[in-house]
Amino acid sequence: MKTRTPISIYIIVTIGLTIMAFEMFAQDSGYFTSPFFWALLLIAIILLLIMNSIGDLVENEQFSRLTENEKKEYLTEKNISYFQKLWNSAFKKQSQTEEKDILIDHGFDGITELDNSLPKWWIGLFYFGIVFCAIYMIAFAFTDYAHPDVEYDKETKTMLASIVEYEKNAPTIDLETAKYSADNIAEGEQLFKTNCVTCHGDGAKGGIGPNLTDKHWINIKEKSLFKNVFWMLENGSPNNPTMRPFIKEGTITGRDAEKIAAYIYHINQETSPITQAQGGAAPQGEEVKWENNNE
Repeated sequence: MKTRTPISIYIIVTIGLTIMAFEMFAQDSGYFTSPFFWALLLIAIILLLIMNSIGDLVENEQFSRLTENEKKEYLTEKNISYFQKLWNSAFKKQSQTEEKDILIDHGFDGITELDNSLPKWWIGLFYFGIVFCAIYMIAFAFTDYAHPDVEYDKETKTMLASIVEYEKNAPTIDLETAKYSADNIAEGEQLFKTNCVTCHGDGAKGGIGPNLTDKHWINIKEKSLFKNVFWMLENGSPNNPTMRPFIKEGTITGRDAEKIAAYIYHINQETSPITQAQGGAAPQGEEVKWENNNE
């Protein structure tokens, strides 16, 4: 008659498996506050306690049918803690008497082999790996759990929402407060492609509108290039109605204009101009020597 696994072990395993299942299949991580989660755990624990009570009845009935020696042996084994048994199963070396019972009847040059059982912790990890793999594959195949694309979309939405919230509370950017930052160049390039590329061409090489990479400018309203671009985005061109006042119309915000101005400053002052030989538009307006002050 074998001793039974303690009910506490079943409860711990059940709680762990329940959390793992909710972690994989629940829509969000707020299931700890869900009454359904705690109700499910409570029902599972109650069922385990009922199962344990039935096991006690069966154990008592089987114990009453044992001989006196079997009862003593059973009680001795039962007094050993569950974790001690696991430790002994994994690491305790057999005595010479026990080795004789598991000695395999073959050998060579004095070398013999014992028919040892695999350690219970090893078997437990093996079966846990199988169960975990099956659950993980089902979750991966039929839910959004562990999908890189889904995680990326979720993180992107969270990031964009935080940006929107920040911009709601952030101070308004105008001509006086706008400042150049190299950190805005990448975003400025994307905003330029969305709002300006139709007229100014790819890379601002010019087209319907002038080439923004050379040193010639038609409208000169500020001493620094960065501020001049911001002024144009805010007020539009007095010489050409096609260049609209994007900020005043509400097409872009002051913060967007700050990023676009940073991008145009970068390609005009920090990179080589796109010449006519390279596909750029011919210079228009007069040559300008801008001040380096971008604030």
